Amino acid sequence: MSYCDFTLNELKTKFSLNFIEEVNLFPQVIDYEVPKALLALLPRFIPLALAIDTEKARSEFIVAPLLAELKIALKNISLFSGTEFNVNKSLGLSGRCDFIISATKEQYSLNAPIIMLVEAKNDNIKSGIAQCGAEMVAAQQFNLEKKNRIKTIYGCVTTGSNWKFFKLVGSNFYIDMFEYYIENPAKIMSILNQACLSN
Repeated sequence: MSYCDFTLNELKTKFSLNFIEEVNLFPQVIDYEVPKALLALLPRFIPLALAIDTEKARSEFIVAPLLAELKIALKNISLFSGTEFNVNKSLGLSGRCDFIISATKEQYSLNAPIIMLVEAKNDNIKSGIAQCGAEMVAAQQFNLEKKNRIKTIYGCVTTGSNWKFFKLVGSNFYIDMFEYYIENPAKIMSILNQACLSN
């Protein structure tokens, strides 16, 4: 079993999680000024990604540019893509993660995961929630073992065009009631920025 094999029921029962739905996780976020270069790039890349319409294309042409920009803007984080993150194989907390943001600037080793980001299969946000939740639980366990003082793990499932966010605090798994859209990249970047700075 690995992250992608989890169902929502398995996630909930195996880790005794309380699912808390219909909450606004980000009622107020600090405005984020998206660089002009990224704003110029997205209108050119988004139609291409949507026309190709594969998970890989959306990842490369939409998701990766936003996350790379966040990494450049925030000097004290690191970004990992397609990294093996094996925390506890006996619990199914193992496998390759689409994207991980860590709360240290060390780029050659993953030391303090704070955001786990999963690309939705078949453009279906709901299909990625269990996988994202399992990765968030793994990040929480990793940080506990490493004695990292990180109380909140954030997660996101995205199709590239739609973005849905989650928060794990203790055994409480919060599901944001809203989805955010690539037509407003500043909002998405503001949320990611806030999640990075919250711990």
